[in-house]
Amino acid sequence: MTRLSHLAWTEVPERPTVLVPLGSFEQHGPHLPLDTDTRIADAVAHAAARRTGRRRVLVAPPVGYTASGEHQGFPGTMSIGTEVLRLMLLELVRSLTLWSGRVLFVNGHGGNAGCLPSVVTELRQEGRDAAWIPCFPEGGDAHAGHTETSLMLHLAPELVDLRRAAPGNTAPVGQLMPAMRAGGVGAVSPNGVLGDPRTATAAEGERLFEELVNRVEEVLR
Repeated sequence: MTRLSHLAWTEVPERPTVLVPLGSFEQHGPHLPLDTDTRIADAVAHAAARRTGRRRVLVAPPVGYTASGEHQGFPGTMSIGTEVLRLMLLELVRSLTLWSGRVLFVNGHGGNAGCLPSVVTELRQEGRDAAWIPCFPEGGDAHAGHTETSLMLHLAPELVDLRRAAPGNTAPVGQLMPAMRAGGVGAVSPNGVLGDPRTATAAEGERLFEELVNRVEEVLR
């Protein structure tokens, strides 16, 4: 069993490695659920923990309210901002490491990367064994396009509405960043999509998922 929330305190092994999935609660176009990032990070963390075969690798409940200010113009998005997220993650790991060994953040949302390096640096300076790993496939499109839609077709196809899938802005993210910094994702993509979800398939999602799980498993081993 890898799910920490299903254990009694007496069942928690000594100094386990704890994976903390980080997601978001934000718009993912008209065809994907608001918790897409959280679902992907949580699924990857659990699959990687199971594959190690180690009882001392556990997965904490995912953190779903994070830094999503760039999506704030879309209904449904809930964000606590980078600074609050930073403080929350620091306190979370300070609490966790009273009884755990290593803590690994499995991050499924790009907006969280604004504070994760400084969080991990500060925790290590305090003598705590913390690390983070991004949960994004190599070369994937940015948001709610082919990549994330494929992953969700593999993980939770019942939550994907391909009838509503439509391309958004397909320009490279680097070109879009100035406008996004000024006006958020809505300034460059009215439907909230950065990429094209119409090419997504469950088979591609399975391949991408394996890539992500293998990457996290490698870090764990």
